[in-house]
Amino acid sequence: MDRIGIFAAALCAGALLAGSAAAQTGNVKVTPLGSHDGEFCAGDRALIFEDPDGTRILYDIGRTVAGPDDERLGEIDAILVSHIHGDHVGDRRIAAVNAGECGSPDASVSTAPNTGTVEIAMAKNARIITGSEMPSFFASKLQALGGDKSKSELVRFGGSRKVGGVAVTTVPAVHSNGVSGALIGGELGQHLSEAGLAAYVGPPTGYVLTFSNGLVAYLSGDTGITAEQDLVVRGHYGAKLAVMNIGDTFTTGPKEAAYVVNELVKPASVIPSHANEAATEGGKLREGTRTEAFMKAASMPVHVPLSGRTMEFDAEGNCVVGCEE
Repeated sequence: MDRIGIFAAALCAGALLAGSAAAQTGNVKVTPLGSHDGEFCAGDRALIFEDPDGTRILYDIGRTVAGPDDERLGEIDAILVSHIHGDHVGDRRIAAVNAGECGSPDASVSTAPNTGTVEIAMAKNARIITGSEMPSFFASKLQALGGDKSKSELVRFGGSRKVGGVAVTTVPAVHSNGVSGALIGGELGQHLSEAGLAAYVGPPTGYVLTFSNGLVAYLSGDTGITAEQDLVVRGHYGAKLAVMNIGDTFTTGPKEAAYVVNELVKPASVIPSHANEAATEGGKLREGTRTEAFMKAASMPVHVPLSGRTMEFDAEGNCVVGCEE
């Protein structure tokens, strides 16, 4: 190789190293997709995580994403689902952002039996990554719609899959995980609905995401207090950011969720989720809400997920852009 060739190769190698370093040192972007712009509302679950390398992961779409054509989605590489209850997998959805009231969004568009998750995965050519017996459920839905069933991928406790620069694993959650008859469809679904039963698809999960900049995030899903939040989420993975469900009755309440983050996970920052209330008005926290109670009880910064407002977190879990406390 002549001197010019050697110089060109060196420049190319330097550019690749610089690009790799940039990906490793950038911030992780988190964008809530709630029912009402600039608010934290009753049905809000969905979050998009964007890695510094551009990988985009959609978590628990719920009922507040206005279908595959929702312009807030952009490119999606993978979808995560903590469990198959309708308010997480998307048994119905809003027709448009800001439909209905913050305390009672108008999510009257049915997506049964396909689920909003599968509809978005089909449109975005995205992978669906879940644990337990959920992958076979999603694979059959994809195949029924003419999609690629191999796009539904399994990751069990202790294992991981890579999506771009992001490592994805599941962790235990304490909840239920039954598929309603409406999402099964056909004669079997009708019989289950008539009997008041649901089909079981294994235990529900939470997730741990490890991003290319080193940030580790815990996504609790619907859960109670578990020993794994200390032993696995903090002790093994060392999560620095937590998305904690706080809605009470169906998941940890504000006091229990505060115990989880204060004593077990001990992250640098927390994003509350699944509050099941109109937590804000005009983008400001409402007094007397579960969200307010959780924020007062938590010993670290709590960042309210206002729909459409992107937050950025560094490798240590500190919110450095777009922070709402």
